[in-house]
Amino acid sequence: MAPAPPRLTFFCELEAGPLVALFADPAVVEHLLALRASVSLGVLDLGPERAAVVRRLNDAGVPVIAWQLLPRAEGYWFHLGNAPQAEARYEAFRAWTAGHGLRWDGVGLDIEPDIHDMQRMLASRWRLLPALLPRLRRGGQLREARARYGALLARIRADGYRVDSYQLPFIVDERRAGSTLLQRLVGVLDLATDREVLMLYSSFVRPHGPAVSWSYGPDARSIGVGVTGGGVDVPGLIEVPPLDWEEFARDLRLARRWTEDLHVFSLEGCVRQGFLARLRDFDWTVLDEAPPASARRLDRLRRLASRLLRFAGSQG
Repeated sequence: MAPAPPRLTFFCELEAGPLVALFADPAVVEHLLALRASVSLGVLDLGPERAAVVRRLNDAGVPVIAWQLLPRAEGYWFHLGNAPQAEARYEAFRAWTAGHGLRWDGVGLDIEPDIHDMQRMLASRWRLLPALLPRLRRGGQLREARARYGALLARIRADGYRVDSYQLPFIVDERRAGSTLLQRLVGVLDLATDREVLMLYSSFVRPHGPAVSWSYGPDARSIGVGVTGGGVDVPGLIEVPPLDWEEFARDLRLARRWTEDLHVFSLEGCVRQGFLARLRDFDWTVLDEAPPASARRLDRLRRLASRLLRFAGSQG
């Protein structure tokens, strides 16, 4: 008997015009319904076009998660330095939701470094270390940010929503080491949400993508695979080809080893490459294979990194 498909959630991160165009094709909603899939929709704006797309998905019975994002000027993703902006954005989102009668299956928080930090790092890598060193003293700011985000999580739950977080995988190593070093340096936050999705995007780490999945997969309750195309434009970021079908299928089956809850970045990339139709009769059988040698090397590096993080935490 063929294995039952996992729960699929597709990230969608489009401006209003391209978003409307994407869902103008009725086949997109038809495929989502056939796959029993959800959409984590990036709330890039609070406009009527986005609200109309959400209502259409609501009416069709496609679960939609409100993926919270900020304007670029405020850092775009949620991080250590923008808790007040995140709070204000959520209040505006609540009013927009009520005004348009929208229904949400949950709220997603994307925890990544400030987009401006990423741009500066890409523009002048040689100046990165001097810029990061003063951040070691941000312990008080980190505690304040975690308290404010904790209050925001409580507010979201009080509104009746499940809270998801989208995390870079190294947060697992930091948590295991009992450290806050990486949080202070790059501004990410270790938050206790209801569902944590580890973003194991193999397209950015070719040819070592499978090693990352093998190493971090056992730690994940939910895994994000990708990138099949799309995403925010970060000037200076080296463009990498999106996953082709063979890579995508490999990553899906690898992720399925450890969890029934898979996220895919992105919906628009899958539509562009014709992946949705192919997923409808996809063979989810997990191959009986051993991890590659590169996965074992990564495991060793992670153990070393954990010891270093633990030591740094004891010094901080």
